[in-house]
Amino acid sequence: MVTPTPADKFTFGLWTIGYNGTDPFGGPTRPPLDVVHAVEKLAEIGAYGLTFHDDDLFAFGSTDAERQKQIDRLKAVLDSTGLTVPMVTTNLFSPPVFKDGGFTSNDRAVRRFALRKVLRQLELGVELGAKTFVMWGGREGAEYDAAKDVRTALERYREAVNLLGQYVIDKGYDIRFAIEPKPNEPRGDILLPTVGHALAFIETLEHPELVGLNPEVGHEQMAGLNFAAGIAQALYHGKLFHIDLNGQRGIKYDQDLVFGHGDLHNAFALVDLLENGGPNGGPSYEGPRHFDYKPSRTEDETGVWDSAAANMRTYLLLKERAAAFRADPEVQEALEAARVFELAQPTLGEGESYDDLLADRSAYEDFDADAYFGAKGFGFVRLQQLATEHLLGAR
Repeated sequence: MVTPTPADKFTFGLWTIGYNGTDPFGGPTRPPLDVVHAVEKLAEIGAYGLTFHDDDLFAFGSTDAERQKQIDRLKAVLDSTGLTVPMVTTNLFSPPVFKDGGFTSNDRAVRRFALRKVLRQLELGVELGAKTFVMWGGREGAEYDAAKDVRTALERYREAVNLLGQYVIDKGYDIRFAIEPKPNEPRGDILLPTVGHALAFIETLEHPELVGLNPEVGHEQMAGLNFAAGIAQALYHGKLFHIDLNGQRGIKYDQDLVFGHGDLHNAFALVDLLENGGPNGGPSYEGPRHFDYKPSRTEDETGVWDSAAANMRTYLLLKERAAAFRADPEVQEALEAARVFELAQPTLGEGESYDDLLADRSAYEDFDADAYFGAKGFGFVRLQQLATEHLLGAR
């Protein structure tokens, strides 16, 4: 079935459905979306939860009374609809004070203000039951090489994340952190630009077990990378704590299209990986399927909800297609012929040492490499065509 239900764990950022159409070249094309109305509509279309930055819920600079009013309104509508808040995050990129970053600003006072702002939103997240705190360092970077000592900036980044990790340990909170990589925009170059950079950074932390990744489709593809492959590596390291789904068409600005309205083949591979673990099984993903997209500025409010529903429907259709692909006997035969399953066999035999390998003449001296010239191919093209036909509903 392609009717979404809360069991599918589809979540949306308040900043996504609430996007008013503003871009660098034009102002809003839609009025503001009230949080209560937003939650009620998400419940109506079958979503599981809502996520938000602090400044999505209450304006930057709000008084304590104004802030609490919005929190109380959110709590009331969550109670009435049953929606959850599985993730929260902090806006360290929109207010002018963060023009040179939050955790890594050259200005020490700004860094201290950023930490206090994050700690306040972290407390609210815990209060609402969030299990993940996402950190997108959208302003953590530079446009000019001479403007930022990158090694020192990374040390300040590490200092901030270490403080947050120790804070949740000391408080006994059940929440983890997820770094969201992005290569560029709005800064010319952002620190921790890809999954690989973030994984390396996490290993330097005092509590790396508390910190994982929140990769986004468009962000990795903006760097020319294969998103499904990046997610596979995040799963391999046990670091896929959250995921942002959207669509992207090539290496350009961050488009934030509806999921699947970009590289559809890669979206198919991604859903297959998340739901089925790939051809050899392996760890799949059990967390929220979170959509970080922007309804096109050409749409009215009806179009906003049509686009939200399109994200979920596309995911469920790809889930059905991926299940059919895996269940197809011809696909299984093609996988076998392509030796995809053989990759799971260790290269060394059980208990085999490098001395044993060196003594095995069949591995090198007697191995006929010339015989592989013109030998039977792997059949990868046939396998991809089978995937394409399943994706198109032709099988």
